[in-house]
Amino acid sequence: MTNFFQRNRVFLLHLSFWCFYYSFYFYIISSRPGREITWQRLLTSSSVQLLFAMLVAYLNYFILLPRFIKHQKIGRYFLEFIVPFVLLITLRVHFQRFLIDGYSHHENYFYSTFYIVQLSFDTLLITIFVGMLRFAMGWFELESSRKQMENDKLTNELKFLKAQINPHFLFNTLNNLYYLAYSHSANTTEVIAKLSQMMRYMIYDSNYPQVQLDKEIEYMQNYIALERLRLNNVVPIDFVVEGSTENVLVAPLIFITFLENAFKHGVSTNATDSWVKIHFQMHGRECIYTVENSKLRNGADVNKEKSGFGLQNLKRRLELSYPEKYTLKTDDQPNRYFVQLKLTL
Repeated sequence: MTNFFQRNRVFLLHLSFWCFYYSFYFYIISSRPGREITWQRLLTSSSVQLLFAMLVAYLNYFILLPRFIKHQKIGRYFLEFIVPFVLLITLRVHFQRFLIDGYSHHENYFYSTFYIVQLSFDTLLITIFVGMLRFAMGWFELESSRKQMENDKLTNELKFLKAQINPHFLFNTLNNLYYLAYSHSANTTEVIAKLSQMMRYMIYDSNYPQVQLDKEIEYMQNYIALERLRLNNVVPIDFVVEGSTENVLVAPLIFITFLENAFKHGVSTNATDSWVKIHFQMHGRECIYTVENSKLRNGADVNKEKSGFGLQNLKRRLELSYPEKYTLKTDDQPNRYFVQLKLTL
């Protein structure tokens, strides 16, 4: 039913207007004092007036206004409008006189100048109103098209931003895989299997505006598993999930950037005091995601500019996907880095 009204909203708007106009004109004729009018005469007079008003209004609506919009010549438009308007008013007056009393002058009102002026004024008002409907619908259609273009632009921008994550992830993971293969690690096959699962998620599952939070967490767990293998399980990594994550939808790949930065700039097998803590907390529809990691004493500043691009990418995605529904806090200390993201899902 909603789709029907949406598809036929212009027709229904015009139909409603003419139904109201017909009812109003019918009431005006029937309530005139001192005149006895039969139902047949009421229906005939109201129907004739309705058809005449529609003829003038839609002559302007479908022919004259489009030509004016195309040529933008107001003098030409008035000339094209006034000539048929005068002719139609003249025909309408004579037809009404013939219909009422057959030119017998029994109904003096229809032979008066006041009647001609009133008929012309009423018809002009109706024509102007119907013409305004055209401009109003044109504005609504233009506004709808503009919003659709904005939505398409935002959608394309989101796709572009998300696509930038994939090469970044592949570059990091292939580096890890190269390191394991170079060192002849027995974990190489397991890394390839984990990478296959993650690629399946990135290529297929994440191609939707929203995904299950459980799937996103599973993807991050696979990423952490790869990092554990690369680091030979010597770096403490805490991953905690609190609250129910079932049937919760979230924008895909929205959390991975902080996790990647934590391992990239805060963890090394050469640093015995490296550590990473990841915490998910669900409170109803609010998700609190926290990543805290140690900081490497050497090389952090060198990579700071490169990591900033990923954070800018993430912030833009958050603005597009969760406008005014997120808060992002960071705390950069000499020996630790803390980031907290709150989302209203």
